[in-house]
Amino acid sequence: MFPYFMLFGKIITSYFLMAVIGAFAAGIFACVIARKRSLDDNNVIVILLFSAIGVVLGGHILYGITNIKYWPMLFTSKSFSQFIVRFQSVFGGSVFYGGLFGGVLTAFIYIKAKKLPVKVYSDLLAPAIPLFHSFARAGCFLGGCCYGVESKFGFTVTGNELVPELNGVSRFPVQLLEAILNLVLFFIIFGLYKKSIENKRLQGRVLFIYFLSYSVIRFCDEFLRGDDIRGFVFGLSTSQFISIILFIVSIVVLIYMHSKEKSQHKLKTE
Repeated sequence: MFPYFMLFGKIITSYFLMAVIGAFAAGIFACVIARKRSLDDNNVIVILLFSAIGVVLGGHILYGITNIKYWPMLFTSKSFSQFIVRFQSVFGGSVFYGGLFGGVLTAFIYIKAKKLPVKVYSDLLAPAIPLFHSFARAGCFLGGCCYGVESKFGFTVTGNELVPELNGVSRFPVQLLEAILNLVLFFIIFGLYKKSIENKRLQGRVLFIYFLSYSVIRFCDEFLRGDDIRGFVFGLSTSQFISIILFIVSIVVLIYMHSKEKSQHKLKTE
């Protein structure tokens, strides 16, 4: 593990570094694809910047929601400084699903405000999500967060000051597993995106196919997670509960799109 390093006297976490690299990789990828399709890559850059704001806010908000039982202590703070410390404790972490929904929402708002074609840009940006996520999950492994269950097959860490509970226990590298699965998903979604350019039946569906696919991945790999700070709903982790909802919503939306397209085609042929 390599949780952090010093740069100009400041601590830089490995997760932050990998997330930044992932963001640049996803951004460069999206801009290159936009240019190949003769789209304005400036729009892509602005969309990604707005999306980044949504990712940060959404991730922290959902993390805070999972810690809702600690909210009362915020209002019993005896000083402003104590309130800030407690607020950072409650909202200081981040949950991927919160970032995902926050990023997609802010991107959608900007696309609609600029009257850009939603289907075109949602399809284009869909592969960038798992590409970014694969780097971020590698950062989780280096930093020690989002760690796996105790396992004979795994890694034993010592000296991790950021995540002390990780030390001295062999844990399954679930972060690396999800990083690899996200990378595989990136190639699959990118392949579907390239097909959607010519195949109208896929246009506007690529993002929801990603939602559908990732919800299955996340639901399954949550069983291999060893950290329980994310909270639980009806015996399932928060992320598993969200995965079920996202899976169902994605199926419904894809069926609706297919039915709508079929009805429109029928009207044209009559």
